[in-house]
Amino acid sequence: MDGHQEHSPANRANVILLGLVSFINDTSSKIIVPILPLFIAQLGGGGFAVGLTAGLSDSAASLAKLLAGYWSDRLGRRKPFVLVGYALSALAKLLLAVAVTWQHVLALRVMERLGKGVRSAPRDAILAASTQKRSRGRGFGLHRAMDSGGALLGTLLVLALYWEFNLGFMEIFLFAGLLGFASLLPLWLVKEKRDDKKPTPPRLQLAALPPTLRRFMLIAFTYALGNFSYMFFVLRAESLFEERLAVAIPLLLYALYQLSFTLFAIPAGILSDRVGRRPVLLAGYGLFTLLCIGFMFAAALPSLLLLFLLYGVNYALVEATERTLVSDLAAEGERGTALGAYHMMTSLAALPAGLLAGLLWELDPDYTFVAGALLSALAMGMLAMLLDSNRPE
Repeated sequence: MDGHQEHSPANRANVILLGLVSFINDTSSKIIVPILPLFIAQLGGGGFAVGLTAGLSDSAASLAKLLAGYWSDRLGRRKPFVLVGYALSALAKLLLAVAVTWQHVLALRVMERLGKGVRSAPRDAILAASTQKRSRGRGFGLHRAMDSGGALLGTLLVLALYWEFNLGFMEIFLFAGLLGFASLLPLWLVKEKRDDKKPTPPRLQLAALPPTLRRFMLIAFTYALGNFSYMFFVLRAESLFEERLAVAIPLLLYALYQLSFTLFAIPAGILSDRVGRRPVLLAGYGLFTLLCIGFMFAAALPSLLLLFLLYGVNYALVEATERTLVSDLAAEGERGTALGAYHMMTSLAALPAGLLAGLLWELDPDYTFVAGALLSALAMGMLAMLLDSNRPE
């Protein structure tokens, strides 16, 4: 499959088109995401409600991630799963416009993440099939850069809608939902390679995956336990300001994080191609440990600016590199299943991560950051010791 496929115009177009879909979709999502914890608070939800929403929404969709990846392998078709997933997420965003309790927000966030669960592994499998291993990090990095570029635009849009046009949450959600449906348009142009041969059904068992891959998934799961939702960084920033600035400043900081992510995503992918996935992930895990410590002591805007900038670098180092490493370690015919299992395990970690972070936040916000620092440091140590550094990555 690798051969000269990277030079195929259809494969290059797939990477760009899927990036464009993610750009538009994430513009839509990040119109909603930065204000979601503020909306939950407005509806009467506290730190526990924020943690539950963040954790349960990702974990509830975890099984869908594995099953969608598995069935895309079994059927030899991935694009229909991607289409359904994006459509489901767009519908959930639209329905947020009629939410009147934080429990409604919880249910719709679960629905939106379910759509993400259906599309993630099949989409990543199309990306992996459209790139060569030696430059796969660049391809995934480009996709993440376009994704985060849309997130940056969405964050700036919501700031404009809230601050300049004085729109309420409901109007903002309606706009975001309609934009989510627009993200489906480029997806129709994605060309999936058709194989006339009946695909060999993969085994739906984690034990059937390569041992090194299983060990890495355990490491990624551990990191995900400590990598609590961005919502707590937003809440930390909000607590340092008053009135309208308590919304505007966190939105600007979130935009800075997305800008940093966008700028560093492609360089991080190229770096992982050149020096290997493991060193890049070690740097990313270590940086998150330092970030958690930094947020414990953040008390003014300058420190928050630096921390949100580094938060974007952290995501650039970790997000695409984990997926690329899973793609490298999995056999082509089981890549959807492997990516689905990876997405499932990291999503399963989101519920205990969110609940732990939320409960600790209610006791003392610093406790949340201590837990994040310890777990990411543990993942860093596991990666250094358990992943065979001699194995080609």
